[in-house]
Amino acid sequence: MSDAPGWAAMDTSLRKLYGSAEPFHLGTKHPWALGGPDPLDGISIYQHGGPLPHWHYISYGMSELYEKSSPDPETSGWGFEFTFRLVRRPNVSQPPMWPAALLQQLGRYVFDSGKRFKPGHTMRAGAALATDRPDSAIRAMAFTIDSELGRIATPHGDLQFLQIVGLTDEEYRAALGGNCSAVLDHLAGYLPLHVTDVDRGPLAG
Repeated sequence: MSDAPGWAAMDTSLRKLYGSAEPFHLGTKHPWALGGPDPLDGISIYQHGGPLPHWHYISYGMSELYEKSSPDPETSGWGFEFTFRLVRRPNVSQPPMWPAALLQQLGRYVFDSGKRFKPGHTMRAGAALATDRPDSAIRAMAFTIDSELGRIATPHGDLQFLQIVGLTDEEYRAALGGNCSAVLDHLAGYLPLHVTDVDRGPLAG
């Protein structure tokens, strides 16, 4: 039996989408559980073919990967794992690393504050999400269920794959007051699967 049954359950779900494709995988040398700075034990990054080619980042560590310790038998850990989809440019063979740092930062926020993200939540970053693109207009985020991964059951309870979607400041303001779903529906017409494109400006509404 696996010593990480939660992790194995996630991998089983990802194989349904990606088959035998091997992801780029980023491990954590000094994990949070051992006093380290990073709450995520790993991040896998897959190449997704389309309809808009992109990198698909998936976190490991917001749910219970190894053993059950939380009191809720129906929910694994915080009840979600982060995902993020970033436009993949032609002839680029290595995924950018700033999204992985973003996932760690968001995980750190949850672990430190005790506040969990849910579908429909929004957050303004105060700066460009892409640290290598300080001029980017994508400076805020919305959270939604990853449309391809959804929700799965694990031996430690259920989890949902919670996708981070990059927004401009204008889109962030439009999403406030319960309008997040409408804004995301609009964006999906331009960016299938809610892929984030840090080179874009506001989309016509």
